[in-house]
Amino acid sequence: MSAAIQYYSTNQKSPKVSFGEALLKGLAPDGGLYMPDRIPTFTKEEIASFSAMEYHQIAFNVFRKFFEGEISDSDLQTMTKNAYNFEVPLEHVYDRSYVMRLDQGPTASFKDFAGRMMGQLMQHFLKKANRNLLILTATSGDTGSAMANAFYGLDNVKMVILFPETEVTDRQRKQMTTLHKNISVVALKATFDDCQALVKQAFTDKDLDSLSLSSSNSINIGRLLPQIVYYFYSYAKLRKQGVDEEIIFSVPSGNFGDLMGGVIGMKMGLPVKKFVVAVNQNDEFPKLLTTKQYAKIEPSHNCLSSAMNVGHPSNLARLIELFGGNMDEKGNITSQPDYVELEKHFFAQSISDSATKETIKEAFEQFKLVLEPHGSVGWTCLNNYLAKHTVSSDQLMVTLETAHPAKFPDSIEKLLGFDPELPASLKGLEDKEEIFDLMVNEYPVFKKYLLERYSK
Repeated sequence: MSAAIQYYSTNQKSPKVSFGEALLKGLAPDGGLYMPDRIPTFTKEEIASFSAMEYHQIAFNVFRKFFEGEISDSDLQTMTKNAYNFEVPLEHVYDRSYVMRLDQGPTASFKDFAGRMMGQLMQHFLKKANRNLLILTATSGDTGSAMANAFYGLDNVKMVILFPETEVTDRQRKQMTTLHKNISVVALKATFDDCQALVKQAFTDKDLDSLSLSSSNSINIGRLLPQIVYYFYSYAKLRKQGVDEEIIFSVPSGNFGDLMGGVIGMKMGLPVKKFVVAVNQNDEFPKLLTTKQYAKIEPSHNCLSSAMNVGHPSNLARLIELFGGNMDEKGNITSQPDYVELEKHFFAQSISDSATKETIKEAFEQFKLVLEPHGSVGWTCLNNYLAKHTVSSDQLMVTLETAHPAKFPDSIEKLLGFDPELPASLKGLEDKEEIFDLMVNEYPVFKKYLLERYSK
């Protein structure tokens, strides 16, 4: 048996830790993000065997590679069954092009896949250590509701969620602000990047050590690893039996945690032909690939695809690391990645709001395909990739739809003339009481809020 995987900081100045320690810390003490010191791999035969498995069974096999020696098989099987008890539709559109609808979980967002498993993992390690945590999370839309749902009512976890006051829909906000109990919500008069910056600053503030802070954003390795699974799942269910073939994924990208899940999957052996990286007007990554220079967008642009309004994606540090470079938490590239390899694996493009709206209309008119803004960005970018590259009609392609269209009723109503039917998870929100605080974008104010509310 090989030695257990350890987790190191992308800033290279903190000691390696176990997965359990990385999970509960969230951010490394030096401000870097935790990464596995080796990425385990699957054989072609192992990947082929996934075709006969249910989602939770594939999840068990993926997680077992990372958690061996820390979590027993029986405990891990229980966790994956508890976390993944909902459908993952693979909607056929044309030829071998599909939309993977990651919107059937309890908050109708792809964040449910990471949040629910992360809640299971944190409960496991907190009980083991007899500890409590205060989780800080910044959200640009769906993260807050998914994480709040995953941790709601837990005795050993309290959560504070920051969101940009004017950049989430009413339904996204109400999914967070109507829970109460151990969930506190703060609306910041600022952008998502400002929310994320306050959270990161709190993690490195020694005055807050007594609060036992952790994160459920995709800066936390425990949020990231569950996002590997649906890439294996879609390939396993759609691949041709007995044929070696590659798959193209189109991934709407904001903080780049979703994309990173797929990239780690590829490093584990998943045969990915290309990642189509779809961003909105926050186009720092496409510009990085073309100019070989990185520049944050400050402030980030407020686009229709609100969960992607990120001017400095945290997970770029992990992506740069996987391709041989190094980036610190402020976005400084101290060692250049292999751009030839990046260009080989990624096609990245910025999609405007006008193109996003046009695609929502066209997809419905042509295929009766209902996309919300984030999925539309992904679908548009895939179409643009196909217009520039010769691709066989037999090529397997999957676009990730990251949120339920009913979360964006105003956009869908204006563009398609109807309000999508509410999934069960969104029904009754309008009648629930909202409670949240409004805060200016000043770290001392946020720090005071935390100390006054959560000091023991």
